[in-house]
Amino acid sequence: MSGSSSTGAGAATVKKDRSHYLYIAVIVAVLAGITLGIVAPDFAVKLKPLGDLFVNLVKMMISPVIFCTIVLGVGSVASAAQVGKVGGLALGYFITMSTFALAIGLVVGNLIKPGEGLELTDKLASAGTEQVGEKESGWDFVLGIVPDTLVSSLTSGEVLQTLFVALLVGFALQAMGPGGQPILVGVGYLQKLVFRVLAMIMWLAPIGAFGAMAAVVGATGADALKSLATVMIAFYITCLLFVLVILGTLLRVVTGVSVFALLRYLAREFLLIVSTSSSESALPRLIAKMEHAGVSQTTVGVVVPTGYSFNLDGTAIYLTMASLFVAEAMGEPLSIGEQISLLVFMIIASKGAAGVSGAGLATLAGGLNSHRPELVDGVGLIVGIDRFMSEARALTNFAGNSIATVLVGHWTGTLDRAQLDAVLAGERPFDEATMVDDTPSDDDTPSDEEAPRPA
Repeated sequence: MSGSSSTGAGAATVKKDRSHYLYIAVIVAVLAGITLGIVAPDFAVKLKPLGDLFVNLVKMMISPVIFCTIVLGVGSVASAAQVGKVGGLALGYFITMSTFALAIGLVVGNLIKPGEGLELTDKLASAGTEQVGEKESGWDFVLGIVPDTLVSSLTSGEVLQTLFVALLVGFALQAMGPGGQPILVGVGYLQKLVFRVLAMIMWLAPIGAFGAMAAVVGATGADALKSLATVMIAFYITCLLFVLVILGTLLRVVTGVSVFALLRYLAREFLLIVSTSSSESALPRLIAKMEHAGVSQTTVGVVVPTGYSFNLDGTAIYLTMASLFVAEAMGEPLSIGEQISLLVFMIIASKGAAGVSGAGLATLAGGLNSHRPELVDGVGLIVGIDRFMSEARALTNFAGNSIATVLVGHWTGTLDRAQLDAVLAGERPFDEATMVDDTPSDDDTPSDEEAPRPA
């Protein structure tokens, strides 16, 4: 048994070392992109398609990943009540933490008043107006959850549509009982294939990171950041304190798990988010890593995809601080009543903004347009640094969802604590090469159909 474990550990180490070079390459690419953006900004801006290409390749895999994960998670559970319990706890937690994030953003924004003294040019005003999209009513949102066809939910790119159809299929397979097992096995193999393809795509990460960073630095330049350093730094500090102090304390008190250990386990995902400015690029890896860390497939399948649409801690902080910033810069501060009504509206309207780079800016502009149209022009003030603030939003959203998954798993009794402790201690490394948790158990009887975790 010890010999087998040693062999398995050695194999895992080789794979980990190989992928380690990939993420070193990402760091080098980011630094090279920043350098090029400063030295040759005009040329650097033209490299933006490289970053867009990589993000689009990853986004191409999001719907298949979510579909397979939820179908397997829901379909393999004997009772629908367990899924309902997980979903109910998750939504309750999401609402509570979004409220905390909303309040923190309001407090910090009112304290620092970052928009005072800024001037709005006609060029910036037009940039803000361009961010306003078509208004969407509550019914439009509800109707938008239902796809045109069952299959189009996998091709539309809409996370909520994929989530909806995957839940329907999962519950249908659950109701079929033993008759649905062959289909579940097939979906399991499909999931392995999807993760293999995604692992191949990840090797293009350095190219995407280089293009994205070169383009944003070339477009904004260092001078554009200096005048708005106050709001940007304050936003980063607020997000950091929210994750480490509020969420970290909650995680420690409830489960005894160190937030630093969990974030260290997800370090490579954070690097990927920094290089792409989108938490969606790390969603498949979060699903795979949370399952490997001991959270049941059902809990991961419900909490993570749902959290990417509703657990928007970073976006909530951004919307509150950015709204106060714009109002101050325009010389029309928001009253407390206006702050509450406007920002609660935008939290609801931001249902899908967590994973898409730049979506927070459009959500901000749309919310201001619906409540205080005269403030929309002020959105142009933060267009230059939104890309950098988008990274903090994405990182905070991602950290919030990872912590939420562990908490909900603990509350529902679907967390293998021994596995989590071993993983966070580095004793059971994640298979970086395939992103599929195929680590054999101690009895060396792995199953292709079930892919059990090590005991």
